[in-house]
Amino acid sequence: SAHGIAKVPPGPNITAEYGDKWLDAKSTWYGKPTGAGPKDTGGACGYKDVDKAPFNGMTGCGNTPIFKDGRGCGSCFEIKCTKPESCSGEAVTVTITDDNEEPIAPYHFDLSGHAFGSMAKKGEEQKLRSAGELELQFRRVKCKYPDGTKPTFHVEKGSNPNYLAILVKYVDGDGDVVAVDIKEKGKDKWIELKESWGAVWRIDTPDKLTGPFTVRYTTEGGTKSEVEDVIPEGWKADT
Repeated sequence: SAHGIAKVPPGPNITAEYGDKWLDAKSTWYGKPTGAGPKDTGGACGYKDVDKAPFNGMTGCGNTPIFKDGRGCGSCFEIKCTKPESCSGEAVTVTITDDNEEPIAPYHFDLSGHAFGSMAKKGEEQKLRSAGELELQFRRVKCKYPDGTKPTFHVEKGSNPNYLAILVKYVDGDGDVVAVDIKEKGKDKWIELKESWGAVWRIDTPDKLTGPFTVRYTTEGGTKSEVEDVIPEGWKADT
């Protein structure tokens, strides 16, 4: 048991099969009451500034079958609640940006304070947050970012000509990423990256990586997308 609560086994993994069926989950919240969750406005996916657009604090932690060791990062869910009285019953959409391992339910969303309050009737957000824990219904949905939002590739700190780590974010549709490959300009061979942690993919190589690189990423639903020469020659870490 954890904190005196009987351990509940996780449910089956939530996959990129979209339907109308709502599933049951438990929900808690963390961080500041109107905040985005973690103190560093990031989380176990590696995204930063999740309090700002396009996430706008509508974020949360998924437990094992939702977070999926990082492969659930960026996936989107509709959530709603009907009890207690302060619940609006209307669905809101959240993005998975963090991990949660509390064994209190087969499916558990530990939401940002802002996202948790968004399920409330207007003006009763704090009243709903005071409940602390509640039952909700959820279903996976396609991610829809605002017009003009592009998939973004952040070259992580510590990257150098023999080590490249890329964070992938703002992916429309499935939202998540299950494979990343890069191709150097003028070459035909794709180089497969390995999962590092969260939404970060990496490669260690004795061969110097110069760029520019085209990046190809694959989502859980099998969609492949290429962004040509998105990492330029002379790239730098933390850009």
